[in-house]
Amino acid sequence: MLFASVSSDLSVAAGHFWPDRFDLGNYGRIWSTTPLGRGLANSIVVAGAVAVLCAFVSLLSAYVLVRFAFRGRLSVLRGLLALQSVPGTLLLLPVFVLFSSTATLLGIQVIGTRWALFLTYLTFALPFSTWVMVTYLRGLPRELDEAARVDGASSWTVLVRIVLPLSRPGLVVAAIFAFLLGWNDVLFASVLTDPQTRTAAVALQVFGSTQEGGAIPVYGQLMAAALICAVPVVALYLIFQRYLLSGLTSGGVK
Repeated sequence: MLFASVSSDLSVAAGHFWPDRFDLGNYGRIWSTTPLGRGLANSIVVAGAVAVLCAFVSLLSAYVLVRFAFRGRLSVLRGLLALQSVPGTLLLLPVFVLFSSTATLLGIQVIGTRWALFLTYLTFALPFSTWVMVTYLRGLPRELDEAARVDGASSWTVLVRIVLPLSRPGLVVAAIFAFLLGWNDVLFASVLTDPQTRTAAVALQVFGSTQEGGAIPVYGQLMAAALICAVPVVALYLIFQRYLLSGLTSGGVK
């Protein structure tokens, strides 16, 4: 991908691995030939909001499921696992009909806005993120909670002062999973958005489809755009690598 992004289109079409000449102009031309900038902005806003809210809600849900005993708790945990077995493609039509009905019944236009993607991705990410946090919180000793309660701490204080700082690795895993879900999705984003709210993934798809059938497709620009879209994901992994490894392995180790 890197070599193709700095190669001429003729070189890529000929199947040359090493560029015949380095052409960095592909990175400049892609901004004028595609709405990549708007797509990146939409992806960052939607995926970032989903990641933050998903991490917060999954922490609250997991804290209640792990630290409090109530009827139906086991059923909720089993339901979270069962939801993971439902293919997302089966929900495309129901989600579209649901959002379409809001415009008819409530007069609220959801399709074509970022809210459609935000609500969809949040719904899909919460079950897995909650299960990740449940697994992580089970490894935290209850003695810390009990010691804080002896000192008069409330449940909210225990959550904010004790559980939250110790749960950072698990929160990072949940947040990055939700972020990647929103960043990589093409199916729902291509159906629920309009040209102004398209994400970067859909912008790449549209740009690639418009080049099909041409004499020489602009492979260099397409690879440059794909590489640009991959930079935020790689940066997130490098920044939070330590938390990711500890968050994914802590449940099995403990």
